Order: sequence, then structure tokens, then C-alpha cells
Amino acid sequence: MARVLRPLTQLMGWACVAIGLFHVALGNAAIPGAGSAGTTIDSWGRFMGASFVGYGLAWIWTGRQRPIPAQAVRWLTAVFLLGGVGRLISLAEHGWPQWFQIALTVIELGLPPVFFWLADAEEGPSGAAATWWPAD
Repeated sequence: MARVLRPLTQLMGWACVAIGLFHVALGNAAIPGAGSAGTTIDSWGRFMGASFVGYGLAWIWTGRQRPIPAQAVRWLTAVFLLGGVGRLISLAEHGWPQWFQIALTVIELGLPPVFFWLADAEEGPSGAAATWWPAD
């Protein structure tokens, strides 16, 4: 499992960096169906793209640690899962989005259980960072 965790964290990180840069560069054009959403949404989307770059860099940093800190994997995974939950809330309130957003929702809800399962792969369940909450 440790051989899977490291490349998966790196893939997650680089994917988030690429997606974030795509949003910074293209603004509304990076979001299917949002091309005419206006300047406020364009500004917000570019800002969130930059935030997503930072999120991706956190994944890359985590994947480069020896051992990979389970606590960091769990926190980053929880943020990813929260994004998927946010999409479900949007679906419940506003209906079905464009098909690509549905595919992203499936990934954001399907990948977290894999990361939660693999989180202890290098540290083991008794590792210093194997808990959900930081030590006091």
C-alpha cells in the first residue's frame, strides 16, 4: 500500500496545481457553462484557482515527506471530500449541473475513501501523525 500512496499523493497534487493554473489563466472559460457568468464570478474563479494551486502544492509537499504523514493525508482528503459534499448540496438545491461537473462529483466522493484507507501506509496506525487532530 505504501507503494500506491506516494504516487497517488503526487498525482493528486500535480492535478490540482494544473487545474488551478487552468482556472487562473482562463477564468470563466475554464468552467463549462459559465462563459458569460460576469466579471464577479470570473474574479472569484481565478482567486479560487490560485487557492487550488496552493492545495495541490500541499499534496505535493505531503507526498514528498518520509514517511508520508497520515494526518496530513487525512486533512487534505477531508477538504477534498468537503468539496464533493458541496457539489451534492448544490445538486439538491439547484438540480443537475453540466455533465463534467457530475463526473468531478463522482471523483470527489469516490477517491476520499481510498486516501483514508491508504493514509497509514507508511507511518502505520501508531505513527505520530496518524490521528485526526494535531497533538497539543
